[in-house]
Amino acid sequence: MNERRKSENVLLNTALQDFYGAAEEMGLSENQIAILSNSERRLEVSVPVEMDDGSLRVFKGYRVQHSTALGPSKGGIRYAADLNVDECEALAMLMTWKCSLAGIPYGGGKGGIACNPFSMSKREKERMSRTFAARISPNIGRWSDVPAPDMNTGGQEMVWIMDTISKMRGQIEPAQLTGKPISYWGARGRNEASGLGAATCGLELMKALGKDPAKMRVAIQGFGNVGSFTAKHLSSAGATVVAISDSLATYYSPKGIDVNMAFERLCGRSRKEREGVTLDGCEKLGPSDVLFVDCDFLFPCAVQGVLNRDTAPKVKAKYIVEGANGPITPEGDAILNDAGVLIVPDFLANSGGVISSYFEWAQNLQGFFWTEEEHNERLLRLIRENFKRVWDQSQAKKATMRRAAYVAAIQRVADAVELRGNFL
Repeated sequence: MNERRKSENVLLNTALQDFYGAAEEMGLSENQIAILSNSERRLEVSVPVEMDDGSLRVFKGYRVQHSTALGPSKGGIRYAADLNVDECEALAMLMTWKCSLAGIPYGGGKGGIACNPFSMSKREKERMSRTFAARISPNIGRWSDVPAPDMNTGGQEMVWIMDTISKMRGQIEPAQLTGKPISYWGARGRNEASGLGAATCGLELMKALGKDPAKMRVAIQGFGNVGSFTAKHLSSAGATVVAISDSLATYYSPKGIDVNMAFERLCGRSRKEREGVTLDGCEKLGPSDVLFVDCDFLFPCAVQGVLNRDTAPKVKAKYIVEGANGPITPEGDAILNDAGVLIVPDFLANSGGVISSYFEWAQNLQGFFWTEEEHNERLLRLIRENFKRVWDQSQAKKATMRRAAYVAAIQRVADAVELRGNFL
């Protein structure tokens, strides 16, 4: 028997525990378990950057390819001060299951740079992004590994990376990255896709439970790209958004928040600009208080590990839709399950972004672009089909939605591994 992996990194250990539990229940062979619990490639590079004051700093950069059994690895590039290779591996593994569950031809990847992007000028970030691109370029390509934006990165960083690698290869290669601006090979609808997908999963759960969205109170942690558009689409469907939060504060109103006002005052603004912001009719609480307000549905759309053994018992919501990657630890998951909280897992709930990335990739390969309406129609169809498949399996097997989603996703990858064999 191959030895089971354990990690000191909370997120990687969570990913491994979830995988092992599902794999053993499924009866996967020891060889399949060994292959899928290890990543194909873990790359670490140094990223020397000349700062604006003339000094030189060397940052650590990472890129992990967990699996290419179903297709090129796919996953974001994030800039974060505490980033490490184990976190990248955990997120790459989650991307493998996310892509598999979504039914798209990708494996899982993830990467980024350990840095504080908020303390850097635009020119410093450009030099850093381009050097990082050059260092990881041998492993990046439309049929090998296709990065995208993630935490603290966006269309601008993708353009710098794409431009650098394209110049190194002597030709434009737009399909090597996704999440690019619409004006430069991007896809219409991509910006809202993750939030639209999370909101749709929440609405599909309400539908499955026979609940009227107009009678549901919703709290959303994180008012960045995912959380803000989740709030927008839930509000448009009639739900009452009673709480939202960013890194500075929670804004709470039991009567409901004007989401359009929140967009105007919070989105696209720096931390300093948000420090004195208030929202009409809202009580201003601590940043983490959004997790514990009185509501029906909670959407954690910020960072990993926020619902754990200490915080999970305080949650009042009966339904959780994971907009972030890994917001619930295994201990938190057990506590919430024992309390009867129904959870829509992250790699189903936040798959809208990677599905949209797949659409962008397909358009780039063809050189043919869709309208936003075509994009959203295809996205919503896939999200709803995937939700129904997981929901039906969870009901038939009397299992949690997380376990049902893992089983469906892992089986597709395991079948591909078995079909392809173990050569390289």
